[in-house]
Amino acid sequence: MYRPTRIFTRRFNFRSPHRDVERLPALTDMFNRHHTYLRISLTERCNLRCTYCMPEEGVPLSPKEDILTTPEILKLATLFVNQGVTKIRLTGGEPTIRPDLFELMTGLSGLRNQGLKAIGMTSNGIALKRKLPKLLEYGLTSLNLSLDTINPFKFQILTRRKGFEKVIESLDLAESLGIQQLKVNCVVMRGVNDMEVVDFVQLSEDRNLSIRFIEYMPFDGNRWNDKKMVPYKELLAKITAAYPNISKVQDDPNDTTKHYRVAGFKGNFGFISSMTDHFCGTCNRLRITADGNIKACLFGAAEVSLRDMMRGGSSDEDLLAMISAVVKKKKPKHAAQEFIPRLTMPSSFAPLIKTPFLNKAPIFRNNQSMRSQSSDARLSHIDPSSGKAKMVDVGDKAVTKRVASAQSIITLSLAAFRQIRDPNKPYHLQDGVANKKGDVLTVAQIAGIQAAKMTSSLIPLCHPLQINKADVDFELRETGDSGEVIITATVSCQGKTGVEMEALTAASVAALTVFDMCKAVDPRAVISGIHVIRKSGGRSGSFEQNGS
Repeated sequence: MYRPTRIFTRRFNFRSPHRDVERLPALTDMFNRHHTYLRISLTERCNLRCTYCMPEEGVPLSPKEDILTTPEILKLATLFVNQGVTKIRLTGGEPTIRPDLFELMTGLSGLRNQGLKAIGMTSNGIALKRKLPKLLEYGLTSLNLSLDTINPFKFQILTRRKGFEKVIESLDLAESLGIQQLKVNCVVMRGVNDMEVVDFVQLSEDRNLSIRFIEYMPFDGNRWNDKKMVPYKELLAKITAAYPNISKVQDDPNDTTKHYRVAGFKGNFGFISSMTDHFCGTCNRLRITADGNIKACLFGAAEVSLRDMMRGGSSDEDLLAMISAVVKKKKPKHAAQEFIPRLTMPSSFAPLIKTPFLNKAPIFRNNQSMRSQSSDARLSHIDPSSGKAKMVDVGDKAVTKRVASAQSIITLSLAAFRQIRDPNKPYHLQDGVANKKGDVLTVAQIAGIQAAKMTSSLIPLCHPLQINKADVDFELRETGDSGEVIITATVSCQGKTGVEMEALTAASVAALTVFDMCKAVDPRAVISGIHVIRKSGGRSGSFEQNGS
């Protein structure tokens, strides 16, 4: 016979110091947070490959038979609604690709007479347009549309897929159909789309939209680092510089967003500051994953399979006992706070993006410098007997995963630099070279990626490689009377030789592209500091150099 309390004790070693713990409602935790909001993931699958969310090759998916069926989802939804849940949000993956979505919506709508007040959905908008009218007919009350850039070219880079026009069409249709709550979610990444925040806010001028800027958060597969995370106070400073007449909007008690409004604008904007100013104290959310696990916190590692309990014949009382135990084990704040122990904003905003390694001597992580390690080695491309150049024979080398990162720096006059980085002007409104030739960093990123793939055609003795992935990222730094664009290119492959040359070529060509696009304003721009900063795989081992 199934004993949920015993299983929970074995998995989590739950021992409550409160004698009246059993008297608390099932969805109330030990910090008196009552959970009225349930997020249900309908699928692990997604039709995009956003750079901050998952690797380009995707992630391992659960077998189809492990995913909750519609009757199982409705059974759990009914149980939660009867315990006080008033809002359910459908998420993914991408929920619109689930084939029985309308059947599920019909079942959820039937819970309104039991206390359910709102049904929401978070979607990337790619496959939403043709389904949206019927979803509204079946009771959809709110829509969160994910959109991280309003630059079609950059959209394809960030999502690794086409479809910008489809997302905009879904947004326009949702507004025209008069959906009750329409929100646009934008994950902000430094050097990628943080320069677009003012453009996003402008979308709320004539539209009843809520633009929500989300601090970049750690997830498996997104290679999170705090240099990409832009604190919300920094974003607010940029927006305030463009629109000084901003007022704070009253937030709901359990709201995750800090809302603001520009005077005279129809919509509003806000910040989900999960990293720098968490809202865990008023959290009222629970989550069920696509394969049926309950999570009390998005960042929590603890999960319990409600699916296995249902398929094992557990009663509603058993399920409720397990759900209650999970809720009461919820911690006071999420674990992601451990990622940012030093992230604070100064009292006055300073528009500097610091790059520590630029001002320090490099440190090599393999306990000896690369130069000393290779000082006795011969030049591999020179035949020792004839002295002539040759191609290295890699036939006897093992196929391993090879990764390399290289960096370059281009120093520009402030006149040119500010046309690239000015957060208060969209590119298409600026004068000069940025307007004539387009988005400088986006074009440079594409050029660097293309160059990585063409390295063997450019460098005579390089082996042609099947590259798995190439990324080009940018950091911007204004110093005195000049500005620096720091370019980092990372290339990986599964092969018999390394990808240092591909990374160096990508970083170099990206810098050359920035020069080409800015030379009309600054013909004296200087490219410097081209070097490999890390590599892994291969016989020569791994190394990393930085200033930490």
